[in-house]
Amino acid sequence: MIQESLKKQLITENGFNWSCETLKYVGGVDLSFSKNHPSIACASLLVLDFQTLDVVYEDFAIVDLTVPYVPGFLAFREAPVLLELIEKMKKSAISSFPQVLMVDGFGLACHLGVLADLPTIGIGKSLHHVDGLTQTRVKQLLQANEDSSSDIIPLIGDSGSTLGAAMRSSEGSSKPIFISVGHRISLASAIEIVKVSCKYRVPEPIRQPNADIRSKSHLRKHGLS
Repeated sequence: MIQESLKKQLITENGFNWSCETLKYVGGVDLSFSKNHPSIACASLLVLDFQTLDVVYEDFAIVDLTVPYVPGFLAFREAPVLLELIEKMKKSAISSFPQVLMVDGFGLACHLGVLADLPTIGIGKSLHHVDGLTQTRVKQLLQANEDSSSDIIPLIGDSGSTLGAAMRSSEGSSKPIFISVGHRISLASAIEIVKVSCKYRVPEPIRQPNADIRSKSHLRKHGLS
């Protein structure tokens, strides 16, 4: 089975020779769908200067997704078109090629990371019920942690496994974001990079290419909003 093969290739520790202090470029990918044409989407790849969080590279592609949506197999539908943008940039030998990539979705981050052989971080704005963890339970844990100086709590399931972390990325926010390792990165490194990348609730490499900012605008330019 393809999923099992990809899982065996997954690396959940640091597989790079840079540190957070020397990291130069961080990327973000996204797919935004047309409201009027459900199979039409805009795939986007943005690269940001990690020190300034300015966008230094962007590319978009209007795609017709012929693979049907099947719950639990989302990555098989979305990863190929995002991988094309990554490979296109790699072949162009552009100096700002991302050293790490943020991906909206935990499973997609793992899948895309293995296919692209890139360190990837999964970012989630909501949490599905998994291993005894629910959105309500995590919110209660964050509220119980309000007296602590830390805005980060580990997501430890009933099995005892650490699945990721919940982070309050903006002051006073009751809505955390969820961070997980994708491929070739540890959770500690992923958290450190995400913390630096946040101006608002969602880290910039995910917020910038997200639906309401760039890829939706690209869809409108093509009359596909």
